Order: sequence, then C-alpha cells, then structure tokens
Amino acid sequence: MRPARRKRQAEPTIALINIVFLMLVFFMVAGTLAQPLDGSLELVETRDLEGRAPPDALVLDAQGQMRHGGRPVDSAAAFVTALPQQARESVRVVPDRAVPAARLVAVARELQDAGAGAVLIVTQRALE
Repeated sequence: MRPARRKRQAEPTIALINIVFLMLVFFMVAGTLAQPLDGSLELVETRDLEGRAPPDALVLDAQGQMRHGGRPVDSAAAFVTALPQQARESVRVVPDRAVPAARLVAVARELQDAGAGAVLIVTQRALE
C-alpha cells in the first residue's frame, strides 16, 4: 500500500496580490478626484519679491530689538499705546528667524499686557 500524499496548502499570495492591486487602484482614483488647474493658467511667481514687513507691524530683529517703521521702539507698551484704538485689536509681530523663542514669547506677553487684543506672528510660507 502506498502512503497517501499530503496536499500542499496553497499560499495566500494570490489574495495578497489582489488586495495590493485594489489598493493601488483606489489610491490612483482618490488622488485624481481634485480638478487639475487649467493648462493655460500661469501662477504668479513671488520668488524675486522683496520681503517687507506690513507697515503697522512691530519688527523684532535677530538681537531681539524692536522696531516700527525703521525706528527703534523702547517697549512693547509704548508701541501699543502709540497705535490707534482699532489697530490694538490685532497687533502683528514680524520676528527674525534667529530671534530666540523666549524673547518672542516675552514680547507677545508684553503686547497683550499693554492692551493688544490678538498678537499675530507674521511668518514666511514656502510653497516649494
């Protein structure tokens, strides 16, 4: 008598390949749901623009010194009191990249203590 042959169990690789393929198709379809931009549209380039602080902003340089309109500012309280009442609702601060975070937070607190409603920090946003 011959011993009975055991059947090899099939590996589930075919099922795994099918699942991966379906996921690939799903992500391809999901990624193309957004309408593409019109081919004739040319976007504005801002790479060569000169960066300037908004005219009503407090500039904080790399050493932590405050300036407004190119002139030094003694304190955050003096800056806020010099602003019109309506401009005190939201005060913009343009910090240099090298300003220590602790100094930036301290200036923001001084501005709020002096009567600024919201302190907005102006940053650079890169699209690339």
